[in-house]
Amino acid sequence: MLRGQEAGYLGEKSDGGGGEAPLRTRGKQPDVPAPDSPWSEIAPGLWMGGHEFRGLSGQLESAVVNRQFDLVQTLLRLPGHGPGHGVEHQVWPIPDGPLDGTQLAGVIRLAEAACEALDGGRTVLVRCFHGYNRSGLVVAHALMRRGRTAESAIRLIRSRRSSWALHNDLFVDYLRAGLPTARLLEELTD
Repeated sequence: MLRGQEAGYLGEKSDGGGGEAPLRTRGKQPDVPAPDSPWSEIAPGLWMGGHEFRGLSGQLESAVVNRQFDLVQTLLRLPGHGPGHGVEHQVWPIPDGPLDGTQLAGVIRLAEAACEALDGGRTVLVRCFHGYNRSGLVVAHALMRRGRTAESAIRLIRSRRSSWALHNDLFVDYLRAGLPTARLLEELTD
């Protein structure tokens, strides 16, 4: 299965606490605005979000998940952001940058797990820092597994989440090539 299944990673039940926060590879980008909402429904039952958003007051607020979703997939784990006790929580920290074959395999598996949960009538939140790139990669691949083209998935995500969603050109290239193909190519260069 996925690397990183030790405590606090893929497949845990959340105790509602924080846990370890992996290092992000990029600092905050002041030119990329925070989203206006903590999460957005991209397709029925499939949500995409982040850890912070700009509230009605215009100030940044933390997006804390309690029990709003049946499955939460986290690509950047920050302490104190949930999910609530008893919520299935899959954690697969990846950078918002080039991914190796193992990291891409994890993204593929998260998308598969999201589709399985949706098929079972469960709600799914995929989240990263703002809910733009890393979560967009997983959600787009899930949409592609359900029959959409890469372009259609990208357009849908941008229309439902933000025009800033999937602004990482490398992630868009991965989607256009297909994640299994991108994974094989990355493994050849390792």
